Amino acid sequence: MAEEPPPGSRPKPPMSRIMRLSLRAVDYVADATRRADGTVNRRVLSLLDPRVPAFSSPCRGVASRDVVIDPTLRVRARLFHPARPGDAKGAPLPVIVFFHGGGFAFLSAASLAYDAACRRIARYASAAVLSVDYRRAPEHRFPAPYDDGLAALRFLDDPNNHPADAPLATSRCFLAGDSAGGNIAHHVARRYAADVPAFKNVRLAGVIAIQPFFGGEERTPSELRLDGAQIVSVSRTDWMWRAFLPDGADRTHEAACFTSPGAAAGMDSPAFPPVLLVIGGYDPLQDWQRRYCEVLKDSGKDVRVLEYPDGIHAFFLFPGFDDARNLMTRIAEFVGESDDDGGSE
Repeated sequence: MAEEPPPGSRPKPPMSRIMRLSLRAVDYVADATRRADGTVNRRVLSLLDPRVPAFSSPCRGVASRDVVIDPTLRVRARLFHPARPGDAKGAPLPVIVFFHGGGFAFLSAASLAYDAACRRIARYASAAVLSVDYRRAPEHRFPAPYDDGLAALRFLDDPNNHPADAPLATSRCFLAGDSAGGNIAHHVARRYAADVPAFKNVRLAGVIAIQPFFGGEERTPSELRLDGAQIVSVSRTDWMWRAFLPDGADRTHEAACFTSPGAAAGMDSPAFPPVLLVIGGYDPLQDWQRRYCEVLKDSGKDVRVLEYPDGIHAFFLFPGFDDARNLMTRIAEFVGESDDDGGSE
């Protein structure tokens, strides 16, 4: 096991005073609403994280609407797409199915930060973004968000669900997410890859894993070196895994540990798509993300790594960081490299 660094030796990322205050506010929301018994005070959380509405009229060049992707499970999503002039339809848009972060328990597709982030992704990548409002822990534990991710793909697989004013090229579909959302994107990709014949129109072209949330029973050097970091301190991530994993499971479970035998299904399929993996130098989870990269490479997968040495966990949500703007450009390039094999309308 890695040794804990001496007090006062933990590095501090470069950022403005205003940014540090903003991050403290994020930590306050999580700590004020998570209880020691593993539950979340949803009433308080709804006050501290109010939902922002969708805008059918373009906002910063992107329109949005809320849709129901599974009436039985009551799972909703927010669809974003670049606005087009008048009645022009244009070429079908590639689709990015996005899963928000928040440790499986916090935030939503309608949280201000994620509404804004998905709007930026849609604008930069000239793509439709379907941000899934998956069911959250601890009320809905593993495998609820993975099931909801597959439900989103089934929703897209039916052309009748596509908006008339934004034709979708579901043959160029990407799964994306940050933190817990990156974890969900990975697991949905391998479930898709294990059952491709179930989908008539959806074809995955890539996974965009932004600082994905993985873990294990050991403490890695980066977790110890950067413990106390905002958003993903060791105590917070421990709580998040306890709230999400099945009762009695530890972090050797397939949801947390990508080397678990249960996590192998779909990884050996040629349908498992290329991965764009984002790693931040001030993210305590970076050692797990690098191990994830090695597992992908050892499995013969196409993986591209973007390293941001000054990146904190969830840096891409804060456009004040130069790295956040750079990442949007790199995501657009990754999406743009996909070949359109006809799409679907």
